[in-house]
Amino acid sequence: AVPVSVVFTPGSVPADLPRQLPYRDVREEPVPVGCKTPTGRRCPRSLPELLWVAPGFLARWQSQPRSRPSPPRLPQGTNVYVGKHRSALVRAGQGLAALRARLQQLTRVMSFTASSIAAALADRVPDGQLGPDARRHLKSSLGYEITFSLLNPDPKSHDVDWDIEGAVNRYVQPVLDKLSVVANFSVDSQILYYAVLGVTPRFDKESSSFLLSAHSLPHVINPVEARLGSSAASLYPVLNFLLYVPERSHSPLYIQDKDGAPVPTNAFHSPRWGGIMIYNIEAPASPQASLPLHVDVDMVRVMEVFLAQLRLLFGISREELPPEFQVESPGNEGLADWELDRLLWAHTVENIATVATTLTSLAQLLDQISNIVIKDDVASEVYRAVASVQDAMAELAEGRLRSAFQASKEAVTSSERAFFDPSLLHLLYFPDDQKFAIYIPLFLPMAVPILLSLAKILREARQRKKEPTKMD
Repeated sequence: AVPVSVVFTPGSVPADLPRQLPYRDVREEPVPVGCKTPTGRRCPRSLPELLWVAPGFLARWQSQPRSRPSPPRLPQGTNVYVGKHRSALVRAGQGLAALRARLQQLTRVMSFTASSIAAALADRVPDGQLGPDARRHLKSSLGYEITFSLLNPDPKSHDVDWDIEGAVNRYVQPVLDKLSVVANFSVDSQILYYAVLGVTPRFDKESSSFLLSAHSLPHVINPVEARLGSSAASLYPVLNFLLYVPERSHSPLYIQDKDGAPVPTNAFHSPRWGGIMIYNIEAPASPQASLPLHVDVDMVRVMEVFLAQLRLLFGISREELPPEFQVESPGNEGLADWELDRLLWAHTVENIATVATTLTSLAQLLDQISNIVIKDDVASEVYRAVASVQDAMAELAEGRLRSAFQASKEAVTSSERAFFDPSLLHLLYFPDDQKFAIYIPLFLPMAVPILLSLAKILREARQRKKEPTKMD
């Protein structure tokens, strides 16, 4: 449950409160989530508490002392104002029922919901229970690598200059500092010349421009990804953000959505991969202008798009807000404190589910191979993973998200060390049937003469016993 503290200002206490202030009220709503393992089997019994989650709230109702200053009044037409920290202003309404309804809407906005539960367990939930964007979020990892690439396919016509270092320090780094509790981040940039899209855009005579339709966008990524070369030697997931300047023969270039309307940002993103933005350059006023044209990229417009895509990739997209809700801007940090809490909760749940699946797979493999030897350090890693999962779930129940997330990361690390231990890997690929298939062709030619000699010796011994003993 989500703890919520409801503080009434003087004169705003509903008249139909059932008890005197302060008091506590608990409301829960179980949400069953079907589960399966990556191999298609049902989830182990060690995940029951993950499959039944109560996204309700534990409310503590109290009144504000008159000595405190009154909070600012809500503007007309706004019933709920959500701050960038862990607080919100709620209009009391016409009674307790209306206030409860607004508090439930508020917890859906600021806390986890059924959709966020399904997104956290996206790899373990049947497809029928997932929304269209459930698998767009990045999987939990100890680190991420972010690569900003400028693609200039026509350097003879365009001399493109972008201040990527200054833009990263000014716009991206504050967001990564806020996300540093989730994972470690490394940022790099590159400029690729003569890197073209793998799709030929269509020319539109009415608008005198080139168009990329929505169904052709998936074919753009593979040819471009081959030129990036950043994910080959990376230990962590790589996020690619590409700024593409169209060549002069295909300018201007615009992206269309599924309905054929132009995309306002002229950009698109690919789940768990990154995003691409097309940056058109205005044609020179004189056709006889000298080439190449010097272009200074508007990094404010570019970073607005890339940061929005970064939020979508990390699953920080907000639920659809009612019209009477107003949300405070998080500023340069890029996300509010309650959005970071949702991200920590989702990654903690995903880590716990990953540990349960890893240890279950390890147990199944050990049951299949009866002669496998478990070393003491492997057993200690398994015990450490189980203890860390228990600590994470206990901290999660108490609402201590950061300590719960750290415990879940330790559990993932210990479980993977146990599963990929070198003492187990070389034994996993030699079951008994493979041993017979390897050693029988080797020892059978040697064993046949030995067995024939033993049989001959036994026959001779039996014949000696049957012959009568001569007596002098």
